[in-house]
Amino acid sequence: MTILELNSGDTAWVLIAATLVFVMTPGLALFYGGMVRAFSVLNMMMMCFSTMAIVAVLWVLYGYGLAFGDSIGGVIGDPRGLIGLGDVFAPDAQGQPVLYGDSLPAMAFVAFQAAFAIITVALVAGSLADRMRFSAWMVFVLLWATLVYFPAAHWVFSFDGWTAAQGGWIANQVAAIDYAGGTAIHINAGTAGLVAALILGRRIGFGQRPMRPHNMTLVMLGAALLWFGWFGFNAGSGLAADGAAGTVWVNTLAATGAACLAWIVTERLRDGHYTSLGAASGAVAGLVAITPSCSSVSPLGAILIGLVAGCLCAMAVTLKFKFGYDDSLDVVGVHLVGGLVGTLMVGFLATAEAPAGVDGLFYGGGLDQLWRQGVGAVAVMAYSAVVTAAICYLIKSVMKMRVSPSAELSGIDLEEHAEVGYDLSNVRYTSYPGFSHAVVVPARTESVATLEETK
Repeated sequence: MTILELNSGDTAWVLIAATLVFVMTPGLALFYGGMVRAFSVLNMMMMCFSTMAIVAVLWVLYGYGLAFGDSIGGVIGDPRGLIGLGDVFAPDAQGQPVLYGDSLPAMAFVAFQAAFAIITVALVAGSLADRMRFSAWMVFVLLWATLVYFPAAHWVFSFDGWTAAQGGWIANQVAAIDYAGGTAIHINAGTAGLVAALILGRRIGFGQRPMRPHNMTLVMLGAALLWFGWFGFNAGSGLAADGAAGTVWVNTLAATGAACLAWIVTERLRDGHYTSLGAASGAVAGLVAITPSCSSVSPLGAILIGLVAGCLCAMAVTLKFKFGYDDSLDVVGVHLVGGLVGTLMVGFLATAEAPAGVDGLFYGGGLDQLWRQGVGAVAVMAYSAVVTAAICYLIKSVMKMRVSPSAELSGIDLEEHAEVGYDLSNVRYTSYPGFSHAVVVPARTESVATLEETK
């Protein structure tokens, strides 16, 4: 890594962007938490928050090295020298920080990519809501981050001559454009969510009883935080406070707005209503779709991508009822489908006038970029599916992966965490020595007559 001259403006922007991306995971906790039933809200939030804790530690220990160390055959980074961030943490003999590229402190890049790693793993939780044991989830996070996300991030985000002498094969040999993570993040997490949901099995009563979101205000707040943080997610991925960041910011805004509108119009035509859940989900679908393509299309192209993503994702979320897979919070319909839309449409709508400087099919570039996008998408899907299945079967072989039927029906929050999200009933929750979980004890109530006597 070359020591040149630190750019304070770029450094400030990347650290701000890293913070914005980090806020997205608590936003995801609110978004997912509002979408589950009331007795699962704490469990879903804990799945997201525990991911923040586990992946943060893994990233420092060896995750960054696996993702951005010198490539071993374009497949995985060599973590030697980067264990505990050794080679990027220590300054040189003159006390200057090690730089990523020409002017950005390497530790700022470490921070930015750490936030990416955290939210990618957390996204998978949405497919497993209401039924996965918390201990099994924590083991899944450790294994999936290590065996799936870190290698995929190396393939897509590690470029030759930047963090390492040699980077990943999708970024360099295939040269697919994935500006901020359509393949490594959304296609990857969506595929993992589908496979894990199939192996874990459907919730009791899926397709037979209503499993509606319990708190749409949380969903809307979470979606707003995701939209807010996504500007750092996309515009920060250029690692510079420059004109490209401005273009990416506007494209992110335009695609998200278009997808939100497309989704609610689609559901109005299909179901007769404009719903707040549709508006929130449409916004997220647009954010997902523009993530890989935000540097390669014009603002009009971004609107078109948003419209297509909003329509297709709105239709895709209903497929789980047709095919019988229980993707609890529509990770497959939004993130897998939206990620595929955004990744593949680069091959059609990319224009050389955009920062990426590549023409797609509709701008005279032929099929060259389209096949590259397809290879990147299919490779990540296949790898994620196979390794996720192996991880799930391994977990099932050594521990219980799913909560008991009684816990699933009466409340996973109480069973797994000895807490409830809302204490609004006439019962109180307490615990006693010798009991491994909370015990429900009727609260003391007063009759109307007694209350009248005390007046």
